Order: sequence, then structure tokens, then C-alpha cells
Amino acid sequence: MERFRRGWRLGMVSLGVLRRDRTLGAFPILGGLTALFATAAFGIPAAVLFSDDQTVGAVVLAALAIYAATYLTVFFGVALAGTANAVFEGRQASVGEGIGIARGHAGAIAGWAGILASVNIILRAIEERFGFVGTIVAAAIGTAWGLITFLVVPVIAIEGLGPIAALKRSAGIFRARWGEQVVGTASIAIIVILFGLLPAALLVGLGVLIGTTVAIAATISVAVVIVIVAGVIGQAASGIFAVALYRYAVGEGAAAPFAEEDLARAFAPKRGRAQAGQI
Repeated sequence: MERFRRGWRLGMVSLGVLRRDRTLGAFPILGGLTALFATAAFGIPAAVLFSDDQTVGAVVLAALAIYAATYLTVFFGVALAGTANAVFEGRQASVGEGIGIARGHAGAIAGWAGILASVNIILRAIEERFGFVGTIVAAAIGTAWGLITFLVVPVIAIEGLGPIAALKRSAGIFRARWGEQVVGTASIAIIVILFGLLPAALLVGLGVLIGTTVAIAATISVAVVIVIVAGVIGQAASGIFAVALYRYAVGEGAAAPFAEEDLARAFAPKRGRAQAGQI
């Protein structure tokens, strides 16, 4: 129960930072919109080629769609991390400054986007090839991958390392300082579900109960807006939390308003390591 309360506090503090500096919320919006545009720009022609049995061209365009969307998501994630770091240092930061930070690391972002896109494609292939078992295996690998790479974006934004070096740095910090469960990230996900996805689902259910076309259309429209807003808030809060964790892990101390004790325990250690006195 204490672990849940601590995780909840970390999530709420991250949301509080976002409330105080709403500039940080612009980056997930920009990332989502540009990624959507890129997906449509390459994906629609890919679908047309598939329908005409032009498989090779369609596969190339589909791959470009995946890569472009991943690149833009990482780009604005790095922009968010750089801006959040400036906020934690007590400086005023703008959207333009964040974009400038990301532009300065365009090469690393391109490389990391390629790695992420490749991993996602491989995991999807495992799911489709091996059915239910493949889904379980892909989920396990994806979870481990997410933990190991959790700090890659802050490392790129703040240290300016390349994709492979940033991956090694993130994995090294994770192994050296914490165990396996990211409490704060899970709490942010729970907050998004409770205050975003759940109300949206209840709203759609209400529209279905009313039964009229107008009611269903209206509730679905409002629910979509709620889900989008919740997703943007959750992504921004998770990015803020990652930067706070990174700063703490590299010895910068707890960034206000995070409590040092909560950050020190943000990753729940293995029982074996805990018993041995290792964190």
C-alpha cells in the first residue's frame, strides 16, 4: 500500500509541474499531430499500392510511415525533456527553445527512432506469427525494453549522447540504481485511466443507454476529446517524471517539488537485492 501511495504522489507531483508550466504540454500535442500527418502522408499511398497489388512499394511506404511517426514522437519527446530540465534548473523555457534542443540532437534522434521502429516491428511480427504465445512473449519483451530504455530520451536531451551510447547509459543507470518496477509511471497511467479513459467509457455507455443517434454521436465525440486530452497530459507528465528521475540518478538531487525519498524508491528493487541491502 505504501508503494502505491508513493507512486500516486510521484504521479501527482508530475502533473503539478505540468499545471505550473503548461508550455510542457505543447510537445505531446505537436508530436501527436505531426506523427498523425506523417502517417497519413505515407500510409494512404501505401494502402492504395496494396490495393493495386504493388506490394514492394506499399511495404516501403508503410515502413516510412512507421519511421516518420516514430521520429517525430521522439523529436518532441527530446524537446519536452530539454525544456523540463530547464524548468527544474529554475529557468524559463519556451516551445521554441525545446524545439531548438531537439534540432541540436537530430542525428541521435534519427538513430534512436530507427531502433525503436525496428523493435516495434519485430514485436508486432512476433505477435502475428505466434498468436497468443507470441502476444505474451512480445508483451514481456516490450515491458523489459521499456524499463531499460526509460531514460534514453532525457539522456539524449541533456547529455547529447548518440542512440547506442544513450541506450547503454539508460540501461546502466537502471541496473546500478534501481530494480525493475517503475512505480511513478504506473501511477501516471492509473491517473490517466481513472480521470480520462474511464469517464470517456462511461460517457459512451450513457449515450448507448439513451439510444438516440444524436446522443451516441455526441457522447462519442466528447469521449474522443477526453481521451486525447488525457493522453496528452499523461505523456507530458511521464516525460517530466523521467527527467526528474534522470536528474536524481546522476546525482543532481531531487528536483523540486519532488521528494527525495519518493524518487529514491521510484523503482521498486528486487527482493533479493533488497534483502542484500542493494538498490
